[in-house]
Amino acid sequence: MATSPNGKAGGSHAKKQTLPGMPAAPELMTPTAVPAHKLVLRTLRRNDFKAVKEIMDKVYSNMEGAWAQDEYNALLKKFPEGQICIEDNGQVVAAALAIIVEYSKYGDKHTYAKITGNGKFDTHDSNGDTLYGVDVFVDPEYRSLRLGRRLYDARKELCENLNLRAMVAGGRIPGYAAYANEMTPAKYVEMVRAKELTDPILTFQLANDFYVRKIIRGYLPYDSESKAYATLLEWINVYYDEETDKLIGNQKSNVRIGIVQWQMRATQNLDDFFQQMEFFVDTVSGYKADCVLFPEFFNAPMMALTNEESSSVAIRSMSAFTEPIKTKMMELAVSYNINVIAGSMPLYDDGKLYNVSYLCRRDGTVDEQYKLHVTPDEASYWGMRGGDKLRCFDTDFGKIGILICYDVEFPELSRMLSDEGMKILFVPFWTDTKNAYQRVRLCAQARAIENECYVAITGSVGNLPRVENMDIQYSQSAVFSPSDFAFPHDAIVAEATPNTEMTLIADLDLDLLKDLNTSGAVRNLRDRRKDLYSVSWTKKSEQRDEELLSQGEERAIKAPARRKAIAQG
Repeated sequence: MATSPNGKAGGSHAKKQTLPGMPAAPELMTPTAVPAHKLVLRTLRRNDFKAVKEIMDKVYSNMEGAWAQDEYNALLKKFPEGQICIEDNGQVVAAALAIIVEYSKYGDKHTYAKITGNGKFDTHDSNGDTLYGVDVFVDPEYRSLRLGRRLYDARKELCENLNLRAMVAGGRIPGYAAYANEMTPAKYVEMVRAKELTDPILTFQLANDFYVRKIIRGYLPYDSESKAYATLLEWINVYYDEETDKLIGNQKSNVRIGIVQWQMRATQNLDDFFQQMEFFVDTVSGYKADCVLFPEFFNAPMMALTNEESSSVAIRSMSAFTEPIKTKMMELAVSYNINVIAGSMPLYDDGKLYNVSYLCRRDGTVDEQYKLHVTPDEASYWGMRGGDKLRCFDTDFGKIGILICYDVEFPELSRMLSDEGMKILFVPFWTDTKNAYQRVRLCAQARAIENECYVAITGSVGNLPRVENMDIQYSQSAVFSPSDFAFPHDAIVAEATPNTEMTLIADLDLDLLKDLNTSGAVRNLRDRRKDLYSVSWTKKSEQRDEELLSQGEERAIKAPARRKAIAQG
């Protein structure tokens, strides 16, 4: 390639080549009149006042124009980190101003002058709970770049990092003047929210996850475009922690759970069974897991030790082992520093047979969740009854729920748990066939999506030849997530090999659930039509138990003597 003496391509004799049909390029190319953008987000400085004043004079030309320099300086002195701007090639082109207030001191009926201290900003309280938006403005020449969204995102980040409860602002509605003779401010806001009308400010704020708490009259008396009305807007910080962070012992946002896909095998005695239990607790705790989940009826091998021919008598005899097994699990939870969800075991109490899961916390406390829905076969073979209480449990890694097998097939239960703040649902199950397993699995996946939570399921594998009605097992343990961009593409966090004894370890990010609730592609919890329907808990009816037991007895009479529990869920 020929070069000129100064090293540039071409030289005095070089000719520029053009393609056929293309006009020859001029010898000198005129540089573009507008340089490329170079946007920088930063905090404001005192020497930015001139640029800020120029923008405010443009934006508020029909109001009172820019602030005085002493007002600007006072804001920087009070809360420098809250004053944010965007510069383009070194020139300030947009800014967002804010203070921190203890919102309860002002309430929802405040005016702009009151909450800003008439421009002195002595209302700023570094120990307050709310970031209050004082102003946002963008140079009119830059409005096509959506700089306002960047400023709001920066405010949200500030709100989260300062652990403030919310961000609040009084929003002008400049488009209202054109409709003031036709509708009330409330109607206008509703029309904008429904996208029937567009407001230069409110439409933008609604698109940035704010919601309108109420409408304030006289917020800015000189705002003729808004007829002195304003919307009181609020954005909730879902990461807000009401309690001051401790140096140790804070609740985790990343949780590690362990799951045991349990092999059913003959056991010689209770001590032999305890060794198997401890092996898995030890194994999972070795991975620093926060909890371990066992399957439903994981203690079924003990039924073979009862030497009872009748399955209904055998399971009642097996319930005698429940208390010592629960006690052992409590000891293991403390000694291995891990929360244990002890699958489920039969409990015979006051002449009634139940199926109960025990939550053995590593602090030594214990709680229980009864199975609420018994299957027809559980009623007919064993005379089992359902419990009458549903609980959302507090743990050192967050709120959890436990639904035993068939219960996960009833969406009302997990919805009520979700309303109480459940983030992880644990489902110990026992199934004998793949179609029975599929019912549990598919319902568990649906619960994860509906309730924006993680769902962990596990069952047992293998066979117990001497235990009628529990002789074969089918399981593929798994952990499911909601289905959105932040989660695995198939909404499966982890999955075991089918019908193989193994453990499954999974890490769950609880902060992703918060993000999903506020900015997910769909928001199942927030979008529920509570104005149309609700789910509530009613008083337990003994009649339901009697009806189910009666149906079970009829089926038992008509059924063959040895019938597998294919409906076990």
